[in-house]
Amino acid sequence: QMQLVESGGGLVLAGDSLRLSCTTSGRTSRAYNMAWFRQAPGKERDIVAGITYNSGRSYYADSVKGRFTISRENSNTIYLQMNTLNPEDTAVYYCAATAPRFAVATRSNEYAAWGQGTLVTVSS
Repeated sequence: QMQLVESGGGLVLAGDSLRLSCTTSGRTSRAYNMAWFRQAPGKERDIVAGITYNSGRSYYADSVKGRFTISRENSNTIYLQMNTLNPEDTAVYYCAATAPRFAVATRSNEYAAWGQGTLVTVSS
């Protein structure tokens, strides 16, 4: 059983930056496609960014393009660099993993493993 652990959330001011980290443990003999989702109160869980198992492809939601960057350090660790944060970015951010594939999966029901979430609050 694979576990995902996120870290790096917090309270920041509009315009600030944060970097989220996600580390997998357990069954990590291979790399997985991984992604960051976020869920604000009363809203659905939506993808923010995703990356394929070999870092060959990445995906970004329109709302974060040019501000957020997803990266992979190795098969077990990914990051989400978030710049120029605004109050609309306030949400619980979740790391997710799924089987390796050519393209980035963008729907939450395509991911089998999830972290517990880390809260990002952006104050104006």
